[in-house]
Amino acid sequence: MTSLRQRVASERGAELIEFALIVPMLLLVMLGIADFGFMFQRYEVLTNAAREGARIAVLPGYSDADVITRVTGFLSAGGVPVTGAAASPTNPVVTVTNVSVALPVGTALQAKRVQVTFTHSYMFIGPIAGMFSGTFNGTVPITARAVMRNEIQSGP
Repeated sequence: MTSLRQRVASERGAELIEFALIVPMLLLVMLGIADFGFMFQRYEVLTNAAREGARIAVLPGYSDADVITRVTGFLSAGGVPVTGAAASPTNPVVTVTNVSVALPVGTALQAKRVQVTFTHSYMFIGPIAGMFSGTFNGTVPITARAVMRNEIQSGP
């Protein structure tokens, strides 16, 4: 009887139970940090790709198809997965539009805006968080825009 009482009063194994309770939350936090890192890396690549596309869009002699090809090539080189054809990708979506940039003096400059929208799918935390809430779909759209004024050829 004394042996049974000592076992019940003993705290052997308490650390193991505490560890088993904490490990899922610890893994959720660590995988969330990894997912955020992947999302932030893709955002940075999208921002640079939009800037590169805007730079190409304002140069004379380049079409919108050249801009889209340049952006998708930049994204592929940056490790962002591109789905669909390079000329018309489905993810990311690249749009090139003409815009006017108003100046304080009253005139407006003509410019090109390149917008790149990428739908990021969470790899780790999305499926785990989806177990706790039925409305979490595990994707988030990331949008990057760049606007540059049109280059004007100088000289005769």
